[in-house]
Amino acid sequence: MKSRRKFIQLSAAAAVLSIIPDELLAKAGTFIPKGKPKQPIVLSTWRFGMEANAAAWEVLKNNGRALDAVEAGVRVPEGDPKERSVGYGGRPDRDGRVTLDACIMDEFSNIGSVACLEHIKHPISVARAVMEKTPHVMLVGDGALQFALSQGFQKENLLVEESEREWKEWLKTSEYKPIANIENHDTIGMIALDAQGNLSGACTTSGMAFKMHGRVGDSPIIGAGLYVDNEVGAATATGHGEEVIRTVGSHLVVELMRQGRSPESACKEAVERIVKLVQRRGKSLKDIQIGFIALNKRGEYGAYCLQSGFNYAVYDQEAGNRLIDADYFLK
Repeated sequence: MKSRRKFIQLSAAAAVLSIIPDELLAKAGTFIPKGKPKQPIVLSTWRFGMEANAAAWEVLKNNGRALDAVEAGVRVPEGDPKERSVGYGGRPDRDGRVTLDACIMDEFSNIGSVACLEHIKHPISVARAVMEKTPHVMLVGDGALQFALSQGFQKENLLVEESEREWKEWLKTSEYKPIANIENHDTIGMIALDAQGNLSGACTTSGMAFKMHGRVGDSPIIGAGLYVDNEVGAATATGHGEEVIRTVGSHLVVELMRQGRSPESACKEAVERIVKLVQRRGKSLKDIQIGFIALNKRGEYGAYCLQSGFNYAVYDQEAGNRLIDADYFLK
């Protein structure tokens, strides 16, 4: 009799949960994913994520590994001289030098990272080489360049004419006031779930335009710009890197998903924590942009940002490749 009564109680509780909106469950810390897992799927930041997703999808649709997909995807904007915040064509620092940051993380928590790397068009591939061919997780500056050259990467001039022209114009005033959504997003972050149910992520950038030489933001820092936990989900960040570093933002998003939050709810909480820290320091929010995207183990995804203007690309079998405007804090 007790077993029957307990069964009825559990059935009733499940029925109640089934009619409560997912977002309310997420706020209560009891988010319960529904339906069949959606995989493969890939997400990436900003409009250039559309082309990056298309390249990643070529790997995923053929049952390829998420790690290979995210590397292939972010190499697209890295190699495009028209994209002014990633790789070749990226805006230089205040000394006129293009310095690149990148990191990559797979389903086994293997990680590789490079920072302040010059002359190499695809820092994400150097980061993967650091992960797979060295006992370290991060190489920086000249050491990263020496390693890249030893692995067969070609040394190139990454400063394109348009970026050089902008830099010379900037030198006339030397005012460091990056424009939100233009000069201070500077990143493509990509996270993917493959057909085997495994997650990986990549993040790559040329950093803030006209930054101090040697400045490193959140993008190459595991836990800040990118984090992957194959039991839970993955997240990546874009925007003002200094603020993301303060909260170890991407790790925070993944941990919130571990606690039961939906991907969007987790991203929102991470943004709200950054808002509190900025306001506590008496700083203005209007010139700052922060955006997070997240993907959980079941293929559910979401995003949230500080102010309007941030969008992200999603590619899956059901709906194809599309660009989505993220919800935001400053209404």
